[in-house]
Amino acid sequence: MAESRTPSPARRSGGAAAPAALSALLAVVAVCAGDAAARTFPFGPRTRAVNDLGNQFVPFHAHLWDLLHGRAGGGPLNWRAGYGTSLLPDLGTYLTSPFAPLVAVFPRERIDLAVYAVTVLKLGAAAAAMAVALLRQRRGGRWGAAVLGAAYGLCGWAVVEASYNPMWLDGLIAFPLLCLVAEWARRGRRPVLGPVVVALCWAANFYTAYMATLGAALVLAARLLEGAGVRGGGARGAGAASGAGAAPEAEAASGAGVARGALRVWGRAVGTVVLGVGLAAPLLVPVFLGSRHAYPGWTRRFEPAAWADVAARVLPATYSFFTPALFLGAGALLLAAALPFHRAAPARGRLVWGGLAAVVLLSAQWEPTHLVWHVFATPNGSPYRQTFVLAGVVVMAAWTGVAAGGWPDRRALLGGAGLLALVAAGAAGSGLVSGVAYGVFGAGVVVAAGAVLLLGAASGTAREGRTGGGGPLARVAAVGRTGSGASLARVAAVGRIAAGSSAGRTEGRRLPARGRRLARGAGGVLLAGTVVVPAAVTTAYADRERPARLDDYPAWGAAHEVRAAAVRGADGWPRYRTDPGRPQLTGNDPLLVGGQGAAYYSSHTPAVWTRTLAALGGGWTSHGRNLQSLDNPVTDALFAVGARWRDGVLTRTDEYLPLVTVRPGAGELRYGPSAFRNQELLLGARVYGLPADGVCPVGSDVFVWAPDFTGTARLGATGRPAELRGGLPRRRAAMAPLGTQLVAGTRVRWRGRGAVPEGSVGCLDRGRLSEAVARLRAGAAVDVRVDGDGVRAELPPGARGVAVLAAPRIAGWRCEGRPAGDHLGLVAAPLEPGRRSVSCAFRTPGLRSGAACGTAAAVVLAGVWTRARRARRPYATKTSPVHHRAVSRRPAGSA
Repeated sequence: MAESRTPSPARRSGGAAAPAALSALLAVVAVCAGDAAARTFPFGPRTRAVNDLGNQFVPFHAHLWDLLHGRAGGGPLNWRAGYGTSLLPDLGTYLTSPFAPLVAVFPRERIDLAVYAVTVLKLGAAAAAMAVALLRQRRGGRWGAAVLGAAYGLCGWAVVEASYNPMWLDGLIAFPLLCLVAEWARRGRRPVLGPVVVALCWAANFYTAYMATLGAALVLAARLLEGAGVRGGGARGAGAASGAGAAPEAEAASGAGVARGALRVWGRAVGTVVLGVGLAAPLLVPVFLGSRHAYPGWTRRFEPAAWADVAARVLPATYSFFTPALFLGAGALLLAAALPFHRAAPARGRLVWGGLAAVVLLSAQWEPTHLVWHVFATPNGSPYRQTFVLAGVVVMAAWTGVAAGGWPDRRALLGGAGLLALVAAGAAGSGLVSGVAYGVFGAGVVVAAGAVLLLGAASGTAREGRTGGGGPLARVAAVGRTGSGASLARVAAVGRIAAGSSAGRTEGRRLPARGRRLARGAGGVLLAGTVVVPAAVTTAYADRERPARLDDYPAWGAAHEVRAAAVRGADGWPRYRTDPGRPQLTGNDPLLVGGQGAAYYSSHTPAVWTRTLAALGGGWTSHGRNLQSLDNPVTDALFAVGARWRDGVLTRTDEYLPLVTVRPGAGELRYGPSAFRNQELLLGARVYGLPADGVCPVGSDVFVWAPDFTGTARLGATGRPAELRGGLPRRRAAMAPLGTQLVAGTRVRWRGRGAVPEGSVGCLDRGRLSEAVARLRAGAAVDVRVDGDGVRAELPPGARGVAVLAAPRIAGWRCEGRPAGDHLGLVAAPLEPGRRSVSCAFRTPGLRSGAACGTAAAVVLAGVWTRARRARRPYATKTSPVHHRAVSRRPAGSA
């Protein structure tokens, strides 16, 4: 189809800035109102830091604050968490959103407020982006675009699930932006800006950007199927060659031209995405490799939700972790449900957009397409993370009816309300709904219907649409689109006469000017209310439900201040580590309160560190990705921990080794089944007794190790109980100290459930430990220098064997120009005779290849920019003698 050279839809509708701002404002007001009603932080005492928000996102943003303020060093290594982990994969997963650096403007002790502000801004930005995308797709009322944009930003997925996973909200923003890029590809515009937008979306969060890209591809297919024109598609030439009564051969040529144009559109779209992903490759490749090296965590088979529960999640004020959060404001739902009955809208558009919404919904429930949406792996958690794409498609379907056919009339609204009634009836069999959900939903639909009728009366579209969508005017317009150039003027004249006649017939039925203004204002406010109020209610409901169902963590307070100050005061890095210890505030205390600890929780928790720490007696949650600090004097000595927070007090010790020690060059060593013996293997000395009867000698320190046990263990009847939280594979209980054996014959008492293995009680001989530490220290490095990308150690004379760095042997370590060795999971480098120093450097895996890919993409993009600039530049053609002025032309198709 030919595309006339007219102003863009956004220009004809008065610009997109004001609707975008209004949409963002509505979204922000709704979320804040819901949080305030629930008395959730920052509006009340109820914490919002549940699950990964408190465990990952707040600590990682605190670490970003330290990086931006120069308090966390630099380079590719993060020495704070996991005794040394790769920084770039975590940055690319959690902290490369354009909004993330805003935390730097807040005081560090207000990090929870900073993350909340970023979250709310992302919701507002998503709403604004959708409003802009709608207006770029079609001409329509700006108020309608603003309300529908807010409905998208306030969808159930956003306010119920993504609000405590802020990185997912980058996907919520990416979907309308990528739909905008698809629109540019369809029109042959913005060849340089398009790849840049794709790169920003994928760099912000590649996981949800992937889903948004799939969704944008479906939207582009819908735009082409419904008959939207394509630039350079060949239809223009074919249309000019075929007039009224054209031969079938001409019609076939026109169809072939449209097909060629569609192929060119897809070529531009695919090229734009490939270039954009290439630009983001310096970040994406390290993130991808970080995921490959991570501990696998939780794997399970996808199980589709019951359809009654799916219907229930369409209603407001529902909550469930394993069902899709399909809630959308009643105004948006009613407009979308009315589309099939909206006769003023084009029939093809109604079919295409209704079908697309159904396809996306069904794809969420079918395992093969579920896997496609989730990068071919069922995620560790909510299995419906692509739900925001469905919300966006439904909003676009609603906009199709409003923009193409005007506000729906009573018949269409009645049909839409009937569909929603069927959804509500289907939800009756679910245990997720309540009277409040039905009440808010029903009231919202009624108010939305009244609001749409008021808006239709104010604009007259409810009556005029009956003749404008499928009547004579539409047929006249169709003739004008396909007729020959000679007949276009005559067709346009007929159209103007017909339009004037129609307007004359309907003008008398319109409201007076003052009444139209009042109806438009009242209808607009009511329609906005049907989006804002249910979203606020749903936000408040989720705020109350989440702490009751998920683990929660306190906002920064006095306990954080005390521990952070103590850790800061004891800092001795790199001479020794200061572990923020136990009990832990979050899974990432070293990032939140400082220090250099074993604890680490990330999607990129290295498999080598999970297995090494578990072999030494460490504990975990989240199926091995949330590693806990191990409070044990042997491991503290091995990993150079000279200070540790323990039970409200900072304790210090001199019994620790330097970061680099020298071990005998023995053969390959492997960990065994006993954590006590594994510690001795890494230490190189026997320091534990494992009594068969579980009774330790007087004077020894008693430790228990039962990774699958859940309950308490205590020494005798009066000893202090130690809590063990096992339950493999989800949770693994860490080795725990019970104190010193003071009375002969005192046994360990277990209370709880789960297996207690043989050799579960270890008796530590402190004297032997001191001797072993002194022996290793005598041959250890005499000077260790640490920076953000490696370690250099000076060795004593006569050092031989293997130099071992007390850091996990993650991918990327090289020593003396060669890949580092592995000594029981730690970085190792063989020593040549007479060597007095050793140097090990860390290079993020995938950074070089990603940089090469990004450079190549940048070069190609520069070529595209040069070509586009030349195409836009006018050139002069000499048409007469030299003293005459030149005629300026533009290359064909450059307008």
